[in-house]
Amino acid sequence: MRENVVIRTVSRIAVPFIQVFALYVIVHGALGAGGGFQGGVVFAASFILMTVAFGLTSVRKRLSNKWIVVYSVLGITIYAGIGLLCLLMGGNYLEYGVIETILGIPHLHGYLLDAVEIGIGITVMAVMTSIICDMADKGGESS
Repeated sequence: MRENVVIRTVSRIAVPFIQVFALYVIVHGALGAGGGFQGGVVFAASFILMTVAFGLTSVRKRLSNKWIVVYSVLGITIYAGIGLLCLLMGGNYLEYGVIETILGIPHLHGYLLDAVEIGIGITVMAVMTSIICDMADKGGESS
């Protein structure tokens, strides 16, 4: 494959902006359009761009299979943990208002909603990146 300086340079500049935008979409999801799933897919798109520009081996150096699994588990743990905490406080699954009422912390439900969206975003990013890396891996090129 022929190296293209323009693609690599543009990718180096664009990837951080794509990732910041993905974080914005995740956090803004509680108030408007967007959310964890959409932000997670946009974040995974930054790794896809890195794979196109620098190759799978370079991306695997930054985000190995071990870290993809860790991020997947972390995101699911955040989501399920907050849901179970709501159940333990006597509410329904992901009924944030129950925790806010019992603890008496104003606006806590908003923070919990953001945390759930972050958990979803982390999981979606990890799973989408894993799928793309598995599809791009040709015969066990990298691990």
